[in-house]
Amino acid sequence: MDDRSSKLILVPILAVLFVMIGYQYICPAGSNSCHFKTGEKLRGDDSPPKLPSKFNFTERDLDRHVEFNMKGDDVIVFLHIQKTGGTTFGRHLVRNIRLEQPCDCKPGQKKCTCHRPGKEESWLFSRFSTGWSCGLHADWTELTNCVPVIMDKKEAQRNKRNFYYITMLRDPVSRYLSEWKHVQRGDELPTCYSGDDWSGVTLTEFMNCASNLANNRQVRMLADLSLVGCYNLSSMNESQRNHILLSSAMSNLKNMAFYGLTEFQRKTQYLFERTFSLRFIAAFTQINSTRAANVDLSEPVRRRIEELNFLDVQLYEYAKDLFLQRFQFTRQREHQEVRLKRREERRWLREQREQSWPWPPKRRAGGNRGGRGFDKGTEADFPTTTEDYTSQVARW
Repeated sequence: MDDRSSKLILVPILAVLFVMIGYQYICPAGSNSCHFKTGEKLRGDDSPPKLPSKFNFTERDLDRHVEFNMKGDDVIVFLHIQKTGGTTFGRHLVRNIRLEQPCDCKPGQKKCTCHRPGKEESWLFSRFSTGWSCGLHADWTELTNCVPVIMDKKEAQRNKRNFYYITMLRDPVSRYLSEWKHVQRGDELPTCYSGDDWSGVTLTEFMNCASNLANNRQVRMLADLSLVGCYNLSSMNESQRNHILLSSAMSNLKNMAFYGLTEFQRKTQYLFERTFSLRFIAAFTQINSTRAANVDLSEPVRRRIEELNFLDVQLYEYAKDLFLQRFQFTRQREHQEVRLKRREERRWLREQREQSWPWPPKRRAGGNRGGRGFDKGTEADFPTTTEDYTSQVARW
């Protein structure tokens, strides 16, 4: 290679280096004077990428923090849908929350007494606190009409209560299989199955029963059934009824104070704690070995179950999307608040040093030697959220 060719190659390289060196002076690290095109990510920006979503959720949909006043007139109402992990979550509510006045759970008794501090009033309406006061597994339609009446009868309170509804959802196929494996108690026996109860019913018989209440149970439990004449199937055609039920269930779910997903136990715990400003004593556990997970299911049978529960499948897709969006939104906001607090602490320390100049700043008590430490109230003080190991959850 001759000298002329070497010079031709060297000139562009030097030009690039010159631009990079100049850019460092014009746009130093941490500078806000340099603007990038929309969509470009700044170096050092540790904000998680926005999750792709097919639903147009607003910030109001994602921000579910409520000012829950346990000492006032607020009540948490737990809508318990069958086979969604509601029994486990219900026990967390009465036994695992760090409270000024914990629920009184006596051995051998199914119900616990969950009173407000210093009052004979309940702050929780659930199976393990008030029992099945509105009926076994009462749905949204029954609860919203029944709970205020029951609470007024039990407690002579004049003030208007604020009811915060919560629930748990589960993957529709897993939930359906779990209900099949469970011997039903208290539910009406479908006319298409002969026997004293569900015990011994095969999965094929379970699926072939047209009046099986397990089909699309989650949508029916969350929808306002009065919009479709409750269980009067002759009030409108099936297509119109399904559309109204699904839309109503989605709307009610979105407007609830909180809901969790069985497949995301740690994220469920995290969002509940941030929503109500309450803390659990022990961490939730993700259990992947269930009766439903142990069912040897063929692909055609799985598709058949999805078809029978096509409304629940759509609802769960919506619920999972919103749930994960809320989790990311809450985590990102929490990280931003921590960074802002640290920035304010550094600014305060800098001002203190400037005011005390020319005297050398004193070493802070308990300071970190030989390495970088964390100030009080920084990100190190916040509990981390363990992943839910969703890859281990069997996909049906």
